[in-house]
Amino acid sequence: MSAMWKQYLFITVLVLVTSGLASAQEPAAKLTFKAPAGWVEEKASSAMRVGQYKLPRETGDGEDASLVVYYFGQGQGGGTAANIERWVNQMKQSDGSASKDKAKEGSLTVNGLKVTTVDLGGTYTAETAPGSGQFYNNPNYRLRAAVIETPKGSYYLKVVGPEKTIAKWDNSVTEFVKSFEFK
Repeated sequence: MSAMWKQYLFITVLVLVTSGLASAQEPAAKLTFKAPAGWVEEKASSAMRVGQYKLPRETGDGEDASLVVYYFGQGQGGGTAANIERWVNQMKQSDGSASKDKAKEGSLTVNGLKVTTVDLGGTYTAETAPGSGQFYNNPNYRLRAAVIETPKGSYYLKVVGPEKTIAKWDNSVTEFVKSFEFK
């Protein structure tokens, strides 16, 4: 093997090794956030949950509220409109009207990230666990949810609980959303 080929191979291997080390040392970008005081951080019950909190109940409410941030991976978890529609369909109205007509949808930009939100009260009727065939039936509940679009795919925020408890934590949920950064 000629000296020129040996030098070429050495340089090629050096480039491959150093580029591999550089990428291994660079942390993967992810959504970061700061939970407000008073929230109780819980151990994530699945690998798809990147944040899980209990929002302590308001006096008179029978349950705490739950806040979860999900990430399923780039290109996973479905589109924004489909998730908003699914969440809206998890709430039923006592007067029989369509939940989509009462849902408050919005959008904002937080630290360069597009965030689409929905806020809706009613009876919470989501499935208790995917595929279980069992459903909640929790009247006087409120659901706040959001899709956060990042360069590595969407993250999903879902807050659900008794209306008074969600009202108690309403401003802190808004501040939580405003703390989102992708770095």
